Amino acid sequence: MSSEAAGRLSFVTLQQFLDQLPPVLKMLHDGGSGGRLLRWVEPSELEDPTPYLPEGEFLLTAGLPFLGDGGSPTRVDAYVRRLVEAKVAALGFGIRPYFDAVPGVVQDACRRHNLTLFEVPESLPFAAIGLEFSQLLETDNARVFRQLAETNRQLMRAVLSPRPEHELLAALVQRVPVWAVMVGADGRIRARGASAGGSTAVELSLLEPMLERLLTGRGPRVEMDGFDQPGSALVVGHPLRSTKDANLGALILGSDVPLSPAQNNVVQTAVGLLELLLRQRTSGSLAPSQLATAILLHPESLRTGGTRQLNGLKDLLAQSLSSTRSAPMRVVQGINVEAPGWPAGDSPVRELLQWRRMFDSKLVEITDYGFAAVTRLKVDDALLADVEKLGWRLVVSEPTELTALPAAYQRATSLRSQVQRSGRSIRADEVSWSVTGLLGREAGSLLAGRLLGPVLALEPDRRDPLLAVLRGWLGENGSWDGSAKTLGLHRNSVRRQIGVLGELLGMDLNRAQVRAELWIALQYVEEVTAAD
Repeated sequence: MSSEAAGRLSFVTLQQFLDQLPPVLKMLHDGGSGGRLLRWVEPSELEDPTPYLPEGEFLLTAGLPFLGDGGSPTRVDAYVRRLVEAKVAALGFGIRPYFDAVPGVVQDACRRHNLTLFEVPESLPFAAIGLEFSQLLETDNARVFRQLAETNRQLMRAVLSPRPEHELLAALVQRVPVWAVMVGADGRIRARGASAGGSTAVELSLLEPMLERLLTGRGPRVEMDGFDQPGSALVVGHPLRSTKDANLGALILGSDVPLSPAQNNVVQTAVGLLELLLRQRTSGSLAPSQLATAILLHPESLRTGGTRQLNGLKDLLAQSLSSTRSAPMRVVQGINVEAPGWPAGDSPVRELLQWRRMFDSKLVEITDYGFAAVTRLKVDDALLADVEKLGWRLVVSEPTELTALPAAYQRATSLRSQVQRSGRSIRADEVSWSVTGLLGREAGSLLAGRLLGPVLALEPDRRDPLLAVLRGWLGENGSWDGSAKTLGLHRNSVRRQIGVLGELLGMDLNRAQVRAELWIALQYVEEVTAAD
């Protein structure tokens, strides 16, 4: 959006309006107001309508004020002079029912005071002129709203960038013809942006009196100044304040002309976002920072802290989770199965805020595999489905307390590889805490295929008896008599088939580790054979 277009936001110029009207409208005198902004089109037959006219009006009259004595040169001159003083943009004189032509005395007065004058024929009703203007203004307003919406989206994207203050000022000066400087509470420049026309901020030393007023004053306010330098005829300062009215810094803008209402709207949005950034950084929610500081400096407090100290930590934790001190918590680990990790150069701030919102928790961290969070939510099926729609899978720990959070995190970590292999979310309280339970179906099937591959490759009538003997023998801890009794075979038959298995597998079945691995692999044989 150019600065010229930006200056006209939410208004229509006289020339733009005339271009929309039928060509029957005749200009009798051009007062040079074609570029002026029109606020409204108003018919009036009052002798003095100026008390009711806003600046930039297109006044329409059928000539009633000029009948009788009102048509004298003195009365007409005073009428036109008042219109000019009220900053009326143009006068439209309607032909009939009172006059067949615009009186010469009216034309002379308009030329003398340089007021743009039109002759409006009878074929063009005043109502049609007003309707055309309202429709044009409505179209212009719709354009303004679209531009403002896009501007606000650009400002919000800047806030979520890795360098939010710099990006926000860059977006601001792109949309508003100003230079911008953000100053911290210490009076030092934190970010700056040059105007689209190349104008840069004046020296900081010249701004010190304004900064003094901004950083020591109270309440919402605006400070103004001006300098003999391009782009700095009008310099405006906005304080950046905390919710307790503490001064966190200032935003100073410079331009050569006053800003339009729409441009001021953009500036106020930028001021609000800068205040939000500073509040989050300096005040924000105090509980998470206190909790982190306490645990970083005194990690032993979770193990050896007294009741009072632990209760204090529990209170801080509850505030960070929007819960009560006694509410159970869960550790959640998120893995992006569609695009593991974060794209290079991408800022995870947007995702961080997203997880904080979804899990109603301020305790969220970005990790190399995705994210980890502490939440008081149960992470029900509905929440899990919302997360999975975004391409993520979760490991959800069992309910836990403050002192057991590290252990819950370790248990969740031990299950993460299953999620990465299977692409399915896991709840820790639904997992069988055994070797097979932790290994998972996919990894177990892979293990069975590797260790028992030569046996599994046999025909079923040969494969299944050998697997039954191996299962029975391992189930009896390698006892020949016990396994023979269990299998209903002679002990020598068991010996012979175990020897065959050892040769097929190329393993020493007398070793305890080999037996343990084969026993685990046998738990997944059905998965492999069913797949085959």
